[in-house]
Amino acid sequence: MPDPSFSLRTPDDDSIARKICDNCGYVAYENPKIVVGSVVRHEGAILLCRRAIEPRRGFWTIPAGYLELNETPEDGAKREAREEAEADLAIERLLAVYSVPRISQVQLIYRARLQRPHFASGPESLDVRLFDPADIPFDELAFPSVHWALAHDALAEAGAPSLPFSNPSGESGNRMPDGRPVTPDES
Repeated sequence: MPDPSFSLRTPDDDSIARKICDNCGYVAYENPKIVVGSVVRHEGAILLCRRAIEPRRGFWTIPAGYLELNETPEDGAKREAREEAEADLAIERLLAVYSVPRISQVQLIYRARLQRPHFASGPESLDVRLFDPADIPFDELAFPSVHWALAHDALAEAGAPSLPFSNPSGESGNRMPDGRPVTPDES
């Protein structure tokens, strides 16, 4: 069977142009990607991974990545920690929901702890370490949402209510914490 050909047009019951099959009328919806991750604590320290992949290779991040089909967000966060840090997690609660429309992402970030005190670099990490919160290399963090998650985790650690946090006021992920615009390699 030949590949269907698609054209960009607005369905009758919609207001957004979509890719529609010229043969059968199938609408190929494009939706945001869901990212799942965790701020992982062990004995007061926070687990960070130095990225071995682009974007932002060599920068530090929390274990996180794209949710897979047929996977719960909690299971996805646990899988990402196993893949990036060979860490087994106990998810404690949802910490935050971030929206990054510039790259069509919704991020679900959890608070978690290590099930056992073992971790190591996975194939997507150059290094994995536990950092005392005062020693986190904030100038070397990969993405604005990593800064947000660490700040929100600190608030939670200090006793903030357990409602999920969201983007800091006025933040859409378009700027790094130092105020400069995010470049394509920082997405």
